[in-house]
Amino acid sequence: MKRLSMDCKATVNIGDFSRGGKTRGDNKACDHDMGCKEKYIPCGIVDEDSGQLHIAFGSSHKTSDFIVDTLQGWWNGLSPQEKEDTVLIQIKADNGPESSGVRTQFLKRMVELVDLIGKPIHLIYYPPYHSKYNPIERCWGILELHWNGARLVDKEVMLAWTQSMTWKGMHPVVELSKKGLPKGDFPYQECNEAS
Repeated sequence: MKRLSMDCKATVNIGDFSRGGKTRGDNKACDHDMGCKEKYIPCGIVDEDSGQLHIAFGSSHKTSDFIVDTLQGWWNGLSPQEKEDTVLIQIKADNGPESSGVRTQFLKRMVELVDLIGKPIHLIYYPPYHSKYNPIERCWGILELHWNGARLVDKEVMLAWTQSMTWKGMHPVVELSKKGLPKGDFPYQECNEAS
């Protein structure tokens, strides 16, 4: 059985911003993020048994499709032996609007994923106002401390800072999603990587 904790984090603004901390080095940074044009949404999955953290950054919206795409990316990254040994995937998640058990697009995509991988998935939801107990939330805290004060001036810097953090002594698997995902329960479309 694979025991996972999964959630999205707040939007990361890309630009010459101080991110609420002291700027690293001698460079000055803006203390406001007015007019930010490039933003990324991180979605994370932590394997509770191995401690391996997987983070995908999307450039469009925090949607059901983005969450399931991240989960499928995590699955694709497993070794053939890990896939064969997995008989059940248990996912702890908050009951947010994108991953709710009543969200039709989320449930449709989860069923498609189960059909694709041939493994059952159990969704375990935290009650309202208790998502802070979800283990992935501690990963977000470590990431925020790690890049606090860093100037995330472009996506490459953001990805490099994320890759350089450690969780349980390991660097996370980090990827940039190349899909454009509209808000709401609509099918997604493939698009070019955001620049």
